[in-house]
Amino acid sequence: MVSSNVLTCVPDDYSLYFPPCNLTLLLHPDTSCTNISVVLGPHACSLATLTLKECLGPTNMSSSLLWTSVSLLPASSRLCITTAQLTWILLAPGEMVAVALYDYEAIHDGDLTFKKGDRLKILEESGEWWRAKLTSTGDEGYIPCNYVAKDTLETEEWFFKGISRKDAERQLSAPGNVLGSFMIRDSETTKGSYSLSVRDSPTGDTVKHYKIRTLDNGGFYISPRITFGTLQELVSHYKQSSDGLCQTLTKACLNPKPEKPWEKDAWEIPRSSLKLEKKLGAGQFGEVWMGEKHLRHTKVAVKTMKPGSMSVEAFMAEANLMKSLQHDKLVRLNAVVTKEEPIYIITEFMEKGSLLDFLKSDEGNRVQLPKLIDFSAQTAEGMAYIEQRNYIHRDLRAANILVNKALVCKIADFGLARIIEDNEYTAREGAKFPIKWTAPEAINYGSFTIKSDVWSFGILLTEIISYGRTPYPGMTNPEVIRALEKGYRMQKLDSCPPELYKIMMECWKNKPEDRPTFDYLQSVLEDFFTATESQYQQQP
Repeated sequence: MVSSNVLTCVPDDYSLYFPPCNLTLLLHPDTSCTNISVVLGPHACSLATLTLKECLGPTNMSSSLLWTSVSLLPASSRLCITTAQLTWILLAPGEMVAVALYDYEAIHDGDLTFKKGDRLKILEESGEWWRAKLTSTGDEGYIPCNYVAKDTLETEEWFFKGISRKDAERQLSAPGNVLGSFMIRDSETTKGSYSLSVRDSPTGDTVKHYKIRTLDNGGFYISPRITFGTLQELVSHYKQSSDGLCQTLTKACLNPKPEKPWEKDAWEIPRSSLKLEKKLGAGQFGEVWMGEKHLRHTKVAVKTMKPGSMSVEAFMAEANLMKSLQHDKLVRLNAVVTKEEPIYIITEFMEKGSLLDFLKSDEGNRVQLPKLIDFSAQTAEGMAYIEQRNYIHRDLRAANILVNKALVCKIADFGLARIIEDNEYTAREGAKFPIKWTAPEAINYGSFTIKSDVWSFGILLTEIISYGRTPYPGMTNPEVIRALEKGYRMQKLDSCPPELYKIMMECWKNKPEDRPTFDYLQSVLEDFFTATESQYQQQP
């Protein structure tokens, strides 16, 4: 097996540190230096074999300029290589090589096929599709950026980059993981540091977190009793023994293959490129279908808008803004069909349908309180992003939250309510106007703000805790309006924890400015069950 490493080139000499092995140099075409110094560690018993190989194209470095020297250095923990052969790729300053995390089969003209573990020189980073060259063959093409990793640490199956503590708990609790399943992730609080998250129960109810602290010399430790030169060494140790952790580490947390990004520059697409396969339902704006994009063989959701329900110009202006909102807890807008009516909106496909329908299903009815609170926290996270971007949803309710097979909630239809041209929907007397979710100032004065979304979120919480019950049961829309004018608020359900009802009441404060932010709601709901205990385990 060949172990590949990347060395960023410096202007003059290269110094390569390695134990006895065969060394192959993969030279960049612009490589220019007068010598390469091969330095062997203290346990070297023979000079390594050095081979010059033109792999990335012609090089202006001739073998006559190549010479080797041998030095004995103190043992270094920086590099622990035991393979029979080692490949270095020499790069010019600023260049980067990524490692493939998954197999990818080209499906569009210009794509590049590669296998997990392949190394790709990145030629251009642009959006979600990068232009790259396969170092083993020299082939060039576009690759999905979420299928490769730049940092060597990211290639470890147990390393999860940019994941929050709460999402770590969600992923480790997912089916397929076992007692002792684990991940190492970036610290949310300390830049450049890491945290270890471990599943501590067979059912996934408990996940423990440990801060990984750094030494001045670059090492790592959880307990000061024992330190490690690398995170790999730390993982190896705790796989042998729990040594004070809640569990011995067993296997890396499952990390499903990500969805391929949508085609490069495929925003307005031909209607003929879509195949509508199954009608999923009809909503306020039109019908929703499960479909397939030709060639991609990927399921998508297609929302067909009722003819005349909106102007194409207004829709395109809003859709371009909606497309710029990219977040894990927002349904992704992929493409549109607008050349003729009905307008199509193509989004990612969410297998479980709306949160409202899921809560009413047999599967949803079996969900326990912690997961209901988690649904609330996920929605608050998505709305916190919308809040941060100074955007407004205008129609936040369980019917507009979608659920995927991993029980991840994503907000849908954000922004559409503003451009609907339908008096039944836009006028407060209209039969389609969502009175029961709408804040008083929005009902009375048409004043929609992020704070009116907060009011709607409080109503959404009642839907979640009641498994999809319609708000204000037994009351008509006019009765709700009159009751709100008199200060009425829905009563607490027996199944609703007092702490959750308190959050609802904060969302329903009469003055919009007195209502909480979504950022606050996210933090409170994420820590709903852990507010009184330390989030991180202490090590002796």
